Amino acid sequence: MADSNEMTINLAVLGKTQTGKSAAGNSLLGSSDFESRLSPSSVTTRCSLGRSGRILGLVRRNGCQSALRVRVLDTPSYPHSALSKEQVRDTVRAALARHFGEEGLHLALLVLRADMPLCPDESDDTLQLIQELLGPTWKDFTAVLLTHADKAEEAGYSEETYLHSASSTLLSLLSSVQHKYIFLDNHNSKIKEERNIVLRKLLNFIGKNNYQVLLKHSKE
Repeated sequence: MADSNEMTINLAVLGKTQTGKSAAGNSLLGSSDFESRLSPSSVTTRCSLGRSGRILGLVRRNGCQSALRVRVLDTPSYPHSALSKEQVRDTVRAALARHFGEEGLHLALLVLRADMPLCPDESDDTLQLIQELLGPTWKDFTAVLLTHADKAEEAGYSEETYLHSASSTLLSLLSSVQHKYIFLDNHNSKIKEERNIVLRKLLNFIGKNNYQVLLKHSKE
């Protein structure tokens, strides 16, 4: 975190192909840094870091307003249509160390589609990868981002009724990460007010975790 008038949060988006990882990253940044499009194969093949500008009005420290900066690491999906698990793991691990090795990672965002059910075997591969990347305390540093929430809403589901009807696999996952989850409306995610709502929730998660970071190491 740069100085008393500015706070930086470091995030990484992880998940399966076509869940909307890159689009979610763009929403958090308020930009179009990451390529995002419909494709029959995995679009993201390498890690890339995006940075937001100064965001005002979200953070107060010692009674004064501070600017927020957001850094998001976009990652290849897993399972991936062209890369093996080892290739994805090694690529992401190297990028996490390169970009967040000094300041640390505040949150990994596991991106899932709200308009598709999460089945028992489906989440295993991605969760195993997250555990390998983040280590034994991964649950403290992981939140779930449910994209395409607008489609669930169009089908008549509020957040409450959606969770009431959700699969036991999803409910168990949300419980394991201490109910750190956010519904992201893909239609409105580029609207500044909607983005600020999401960022406030992320800041709340990070604050409840006492602003701890993961993967930080000292320079040699």
